[in-house]
Amino acid sequence: MAGDSKPEVIESANVAAATAKPSFGARVARHFKRWWWVYIIALIVIVLVVVLPVVYVAYPKEAQHIVNDSNLTVTSMIISDPSPSSFDLHQLQVIGSNSSFHPTFYSFSAAISLLGSAVFTHVQVPQFNGHNGVVIDVNQRANLTNETAFAEFCKAAIMNEQFPLNVYGKPQLKEGSLPKTTVTYNKTAMVTGLNKLSGFDLVDMSIGTNNTDGTNAKGTVYIPNPSDISIAVGNLTLNLEVNNTDIGQAFIYDLTIKPGNNTVPMTANVSTLTVASMLGNYPDYMIPIDITGNSSIYNNQPLLYIEEALASLKLQVQLNVTQALGG
Repeated sequence: MAGDSKPEVIESANVAAATAKPSFGARVARHFKRWWWVYIIALIVIVLVVVLPVVYVAYPKEAQHIVNDSNLTVTSMIISDPSPSSFDLHQLQVIGSNSSFHPTFYSFSAAISLLGSAVFTHVQVPQFNGHNGVVIDVNQRANLTNETAFAEFCKAAIMNEQFPLNVYGKPQLKEGSLPKTTVTYNKTAMVTGLNKLSGFDLVDMSIGTNNTDGTNAKGTVYIPNPSDISIAVGNLTLNLEVNNTDIGQAFIYDLTIKPGNNTVPMTANVSTLTVASMLGNYPDYMIPIDITGNSSIYNNQPLLYIEEALASLKLQVQLNVTQALGG
């Protein structure tokens, strides 16, 4: 009998090799490799959603806010070489701003007017940096677009202690790497005027002289100008009256009224017979003479806007007849 030996049982198992689980980094890389274009689109959308409102909404609003919060001060205005339709303008103005942003303002055309009145000229404002205290120098020939409006400006400048000068334009500005944006520049500067030439005086006058221009009197007048405005008015003819009675005319040649004290020569044609007939009403021989503008001529051309402004101004001086006649 064969031995009781059990047959050897051999168990074979087909064990499938377990596939190794991908790492987190590998899964992320595979995800991005598959869906990268989705993330690029999402990033672009996010950038556009954030940046576009800043560039096209917040930035223009901030730029306009900077302009609105600034102020304008005119420190000098020189009007020279006038003609009926134009004049040379040299004007200095200072920009005041408390903003921490200092954008570049590109050159722009500005409309100039009295506040609330028609525009009388346009000037080209040069490029400037918008920091506090920047001085803008405008120096050019200004063509009149409305002579009536300029006459009103001249009248306001001569008749008032202060008058409002408006500057309006649509400049482009740029801050740093941001794009250009257009703002509205609408500023009014309070400008010191000539205050009716208050203090105008007849320094001296001699009647009975034979002057080269054919007149029979000459003298000196004092013209104060408290403003920062210098204005060329040319050859002036002035009407002289006493209590609405005409006694003659006075002439001032090549006159420019500059800031400060102006002492200038004057000639006159005075009706001595008319003056003599009035002396009975003035025992001290001090006659009050009213002076009004008649005409303004520059380079043989009448300046109607100056004439209109001077016509609204009435000055009065005291004439010492005794001294004027050499007594």
